[in-house]
Amino acid sequence: MFALADCNNFFVSCERVFRPDLNGKPVIVLSNNDGCAVARSNEAKALGIKMGDPLFKIRHLVQKHGVAVFSGNMALYGDMSRRVRQTLQDFSPMVEVYSIDEAFLDLRGLLIDDYDAYAKTIAKRCYQYTSIPVSVGIAPTKTLAKIASKLCKQYPKLQGGCFMHRPQDIEKVLRKFPIGDVWGIGRQSTQKLLQLGVGTAYAFTQLSESKVRQLMGINGVRTWNELRGVPAVLFEETPEVRKSICVSRSFAAELYDCAALSEQVANFAMKGAEKLRRQGSLCAEMTVFAYTNRFKEDVPQTMGSNLVCFTTPSNNQQVIVSAAVQATKELFCSGYGYKKAGVVFTKLQDAAHTMYSLFDDAQDREKQQRLSVAMDAIRNTYGKHALTIASQGTTKEYSLSENQSPHYTTLWSDLPIVK
Repeated sequence: MFALADCNNFFVSCERVFRPDLNGKPVIVLSNNDGCAVARSNEAKALGIKMGDPLFKIRHLVQKHGVAVFSGNMALYGDMSRRVRQTLQDFSPMVEVYSIDEAFLDLRGLLIDDYDAYAKTIAKRCYQYTSIPVSVGIAPTKTLAKIASKLCKQYPKLQGGCFMHRPQDIEKVLRKFPIGDVWGIGRQSTQKLLQLGVGTAYAFTQLSESKVRQLMGINGVRTWNELRGVPAVLFEETPEVRKSICVSRSFAAELYDCAALSEQVANFAMKGAEKLRRQGSLCAEMTVFAYTNRFKEDVPQTMGSNLVCFTTPSNNQQVIVSAAVQATKELFCSGYGYKKAGVVFTKLQDAAHTMYSLFDDAQDREKQQRLSVAMDAIRNTYGKHALTIASQGTTKEYSLSENQSPHYTTLWSDLPIVK
């Protein structure tokens, strides 16, 4: 058996942990630059606010119904996600983190008498320890477990836990479950299936394996088997190492100054170097890009990119930031207002199994590695702005976050004060 623990309206729930006065009230969390709604409470959904709605289009609803609006606070959400994962580890030695608000548990080999009670216990414990409501679905496959967790959100009487295993119960659920909501079936595949009259998960299971393979390939066959109760998606206890890393952002206002743009790219490069070290990778190539606001047709447009190749693969912030800043200066064109920029790291290699150049200065590399570890420790403890490289500048990132909540659990200065 597999379990999926899915945090309900996760970003909103994180905000409510420290603002219990917002329980039962409409709340939304916005994307970068306070652009679109990326998380909504059930009360906000009931008002007609949809996922991805731009703030300027729903401002009338926000004002009319007193909707609480928050800018994204990823530091807080990431820490609360870690706390939920720690709680889940008490229920299974193998936990696969699927996303910031979802995790699979491998229950195979565990002696569990009542899976339904076990699911409800997991949900209850997570709420008790973190105040985050969690829906837990248990089923013979990961795909069915994901569907079971969604049932918990639809039916409060399930008390946060659902064990779906009997063939007749699975068939009953799949007959009503939209094909577009099935995990592993994307938009293009959904359109193909709808054209064939396959509108539900059950109808999909009634197709022949050869037909599914023809339409969707091997991944479609895996989903088809999973819905039929045959495990086909492997359990990954160790997160898959990413083959590329991208750090980018749209700015609140266009940047016309090369120095200002370079500072922002330096910050992106710094963050990317940290991600490389976190997953134990080195980067052999890096692409720096920047472009103007394509939605403003009445202003000059440009899009530039610069490829940097490292002779010796690296994850050292000094090497990467320096190269990123130089690449930005080379692609910058005066007179253009840049709206978005970013850094993409490719040709990643395992740091533990990398062949270095014959003329590589091993001693210097070891010193740089120790410096990187020390900087990571300081920034993780005191915040990302506690220690920076000079080229990152002293200005804040050019992004809107007017409604961001305090970093309650990650900054000493933002610790809640009890009176």
